[in-house]
Amino acid sequence: MAAGSGAPAESCVGQVVLPGDVLLLPAHPEDDGERLRLGAGAAPRGRLLCGPGLRRCPTGLLVTKCGLLRHRPAGGGAAGAAGGAYWVDSQQKRYVPVKGDHVIGIVTAKAGDVFKLDVGGSEQASLSYLAFEGATKRNRPNVQVGDLIYGQFLVANKDMEPEMVCIDSSGRSSGMGLIGQDGFLFKVSLGLIRKLLAPKCEIIQELSQLYPFELVLGMNGRIWVKAKTVQQTLIIVNILEACEYMTAEQRKQALAKLSGN
Repeated sequence: MAAGSGAPAESCVGQVVLPGDVLLLPAHPEDDGERLRLGAGAAPRGRLLCGPGLRRCPTGLLVTKCGLLRHRPAGGGAAGAAGGAYWVDSQQKRYVPVKGDHVIGIVTAKAGDVFKLDVGGSEQASLSYLAFEGATKRNRPNVQVGDLIYGQFLVANKDMEPEMVCIDSSGRSSGMGLIGQDGFLFKVSLGLIRKLLAPKCEIIQELSQLYPFELVLGMNGRIWVKAKTVQQTLIIVNILEACEYMTAEQRKQALAKLSGN
């Protein structure tokens, strides 16, 4: 598809799209009529969501990343149904903070009541000492420079400094906070992170049958692993790094050799 030309979004799903491509959305002139007769028995059309790698434009959707175009129908309907979500699945390593993303940050400085964290983006994120479960002015968390923190973005946009918290909307930690001193931290591509975070991921299930281990996945491409021994930890790290370039059959053969030793 040539840059600047328009093509129907449905016909480009699963194909490579380039920055500058325009994806045309189906026109539904009867939408206004549907809004006025919600009680007529016909359900309104689904809402269309614009995901990563796409931006809305007057003619449809403008591609801003190179990758494969993906589409998820609304409510699990048919692929051609209106609504749902479009996004570009790309293999990128540079992370751009997104509100609500759970990431692993490295404490780089303590400035008054705020910690500065390296999250792999273009600038550092801030984290207040009160953004921990049970933290007060007297009961401050014991956070030192170099510690690893697992949290989520409360503020993330291009005009403001990213802000992280380690509590959810009800004030609970929900697994967020300081990560243990032991373990191994390494970085992978964002595409592999999304694959590992998918429900019922086969890679995680197969690894759990090999060794017992602790695992923390950050949407910024960082993974923290801790197994019973250093040798087991390094084996899991090497398998996770190689999974990006291995097929399912090759992965199963490698795990079968390790389980036989």
